Amino acid sequence: MVSKRFLLIPLAAFLSLPTLRAQSAPQAAKPVKPVEIDITPPQENPAPPLSPEERGDLYMVYKSYREAIERYKAAPQTAVTMNKVGVAYHQMSDLPTARKYYQRAIKLNPKFSDAVNNLGTVYYAYKDYGRAVAQYKKAIRLSPDAASFYSNLGTAYFARKLYKEASEAYQKAVSLDKDVFERHGPGGQVMQESSVEEHAKFHYYLAKTFAQAGDTMHAIQYIRKSIEEGFKERQKFLEEPEFAALQDLPEFKEVMALEPRVL
Repeated sequence: MVSKRFLLIPLAAFLSLPTLRAQSAPQAAKPVKPVEIDITPPQENPAPPLSPEERGDLYMVYKSYREAIERYKAAPQTAVTMNKVGVAYHQMSDLPTARKYYQRAIKLNPKFSDAVNNLGTVYYAYKDYGRAVAQYKKAIRLSPDAASFYSNLGTAYFARKLYKEASEAYQKAVSLDKDVFERHGPGGQVMQESSVEEHAKFHYYLAKTFAQAGDTMHAIQYIRKSIEEGFKERQKFLEEPEFAALQDLPEFKEVMALEPRVL
């Protein structure tokens, strides 16, 4: 039998139970103030604003020539910016104003070959081929590795029916840049002339130039253009030594079977 004394709890101990329970009960958590954390990614250094000249360059890309001219004129007047103004006017077919700005660029820097070349393209447009040749030669003396200058020189010779000189200039242009004739219009600050009156003969000479350089693809491309445009001396493609290496190619035979287009 269990003794009753083990069932009795001393009064002092009983009275202290609520206090013990209160001490052992978990206290309510105090509200924690949220910590604000900046999760915005660090900003890189902002790009500097575009200069007037750079804005002009962008307008030229989108062929907004008048807007480009306004920006170039707001930039410092250097040979480069004056030449760019000339190119913009040239693209709008305002040749007298283009000529004025090319001359202004040359006055600021007589050794600036781009402006010298571009002035030559104005003379070419006026069919003053002698002065054009003189300008292109001057530009070449200043920048002897510029393929577009030799291309322009060849085209001016071609317009004067100096075909041997034209062919030599074209060969030099291709040796510097095989894609020089694939470009049209201004290449940045440089005007490249590609307008000719005798298209069939012009393309014949380009075909000859590329064949001599061993560039089969471009040679056949220009043979095709020449024949389609009615080149009347087709036998030259079969007789001249520059084209001998092409004659066994299927592409050459296919092109030679073409009929000229009726224009």
